[in-house]
Amino acid sequence: MEVEIPGYGTLVLNHVVMDYNGTLAVDGVPVDGVDAALKKLSVSLELHVLTADTFGKAAAGLEHMPCGLSVLPPGNQAGAKRDFVTGLGSEQTAAIGNGRNDRLMLEAAGLGICVLLEEGAAIETLNSADVLCPSILSALELLANPLRLKATLRS
Repeated sequence: MEVEIPGYGTLVLNHVVMDYNGTLAVDGVPVDGVDAALKKLSVSLELHVLTADTFGKAAAGLEHMPCGLSVLPPGNQAGAKRDFVTGLGSEQTAAIGNGRNDRLMLEAAGLGICVLLEEGAAIETLNSADVLCPSILSALELLANPLRLKATLRS
């Protein structure tokens, strides 16, 4: 995906890295419609999910979805998420999250998107993001419709 944004630069994205709980799922259960939105995006972007798996439901929740899953061990999960993004290539990666342990990956990514679901969003993560979306579906649609990014980020 490539989009030129006046006053912001050109985004060339190949990957999307997402948190699970509070981002793709509420209380460990995927938000309705996430599967279809991920399938649509998987045609043009490689999808990855990184999670602490607080509810132990990520593998089952993502079973039929077109994304890789990495369950992170306890300890420095924020750093592990950032390192995953930089390993893919920060400038080629969009990151989506809401929790405090997502802040470094949003900051490192070429495009950081904070989402605000029932779990809320950490202020540090919000401040590390380029864009705030009211739901995961709106965040995924933002990536599926790059002109929305242009409208939001242009100066």
